Amino acid sequence: MQLFVGLGNPGSQYQNHRHNVGFMAADAIAREHGFGPWRQKFGGLLAEGTIGGEKVLILKPQTFMNRSGDAVQLACQFYKIDPEDVTVFYDELDLAQGKVRIKRGGGNGGHNGLRSIDPQIGTNYKRVRIGIGHPGVKELVTHHVLGDFAKADREWLEPLLETLARNANLVVKGDDSGLMNKLALALGGDNGDKPERPAPKAQSHIRQARPAKPQAKVPEAGPMASMLQKLFKGK
Repeated sequence: MQLFVGLGNPGSQYQNHRHNVGFMAADAIAREHGFGPWRQKFGGLLAEGTIGGEKVLILKPQTFMNRSGDAVQLACQFYKIDPEDVTVFYDELDLAQGKVRIKRGGGNGGHNGLRSIDPQIGTNYKRVRIGIGHPGVKELVTHHVLGDFAKADREWLEPLLETLARNANLVVKGDDSGLMNKLALALGGDNGDKPERPAPKAQSHIRQARPAKPQAKVPEAGPMASMLQKLFKGK
């Protein structure tokens, strides 16, 4: 059994916020795989279903972001789920919008949801980080994170969520690279990645020898003799 956790804030006023993209991912997965109805449990909304032949629970904590760990811990304790079988979907401010990164363990990156989960179940769970981009100015971060996705964002957000949901079996199998490839194809082949830099040219590190200057051609004997004759005749 595995536990998928989507992070967000409860309430209709928050449902389209960038901070709620974890909830959006959870909803998309549950819908794609025909999960049962959401029911109140552990201070959250819980749905049960099967993905890739394995039973999966999807949890959306309803305790607000900074107490998400309460619901996660209760669910893990009740179903005896180890942190290694938990996957958390959440927004990542420091990733370009539409970029997705998957990793296990690590720091919380300042995310309040992870700050709440880490002390409760440890850090050895999988994180699916969904980039929402940075506004570029620190003073605008709160407004950006707690603001609605723009209409233009739907161009990358909808195919990202659809692809993530359709290939959730790869999350269950632990095939992170396979999922990344699927997302890259769905998002135009780059998943928001920057193109690789070309290899540096040799002269950037090693000074190449300058080509030798071509030597002046020496006139052949015939023309030279002709020139001298003309000079002498002019005297």
